[in-house]
Amino acid sequence: MLESRRSVMEFGEESSPALAFEKDAFELTVEDVYDISYVIGRDLLKISSSGEEVSDLQFRIVRVLEMFETLVNKYNLSLEELKMERDNLKSELDRIIQEGSSGQGTPTAGPNQLVVDLTDPNRPRFTMQELKEVLQERNQLKAQLMVAQEELQLYKSGILPQAEPAMVEVDLETPATTEHSPATINDTKEEKTTISKLFSFRRK
Repeated sequence: MLESRRSVMEFGEESSPALAFEKDAFELTVEDVYDISYVIGRDLLKISSSGEEVSDLQFRIVRVLEMFETLVNKYNLSLEELKMERDNLKSELDRIIQEGSSGQGTPTAGPNQLVVDLTDPNRPRFTMQELKEVLQERNQLKAQLMVAQEELQLYKSGILPQAEPAMVEVDLETPATTEHSPATINDTKEEKTTISKLFSFRRK
């Protein structure tokens, strides 16, 4: 714990992204994984990239972070699903209790129908598909912002010459949309692109 706090002090202006290293594993979000990728990528820029071993190490780290990002994303979605299921069960229980106490016969929902108590302030307001799309769009916008900030820092520090074309392209028009199946191959490709962008380097 002391070492992680010491490392946070060393990062200086990067103290905010570096705080992700101090979080508990089950408290991490996809944004935290992007912060970790950003900090590690900045540190790797300080290492000479002339050796083949260093280049291979960079890509191994990227691969590990891609796997880490996928696991955290799936965990967060599963947690949201459990919360929605809990809210649905609570609403159903409240409805049954209310019917039993009032004695009023109200239509009973079928097995495939969702019962939501409209008077419950904590009721779910999104379907699972909508929730996944919102989370994915938020993560993508967060990653695009970090890539733009990193590229600006490279220009300011002189690491990336002004005459050199942009190393990455940021698409702000069409955020990725999910289909009916939860974690598809396209999602994995998008995650790999995000992590690779945050590292800001190329294999030679």
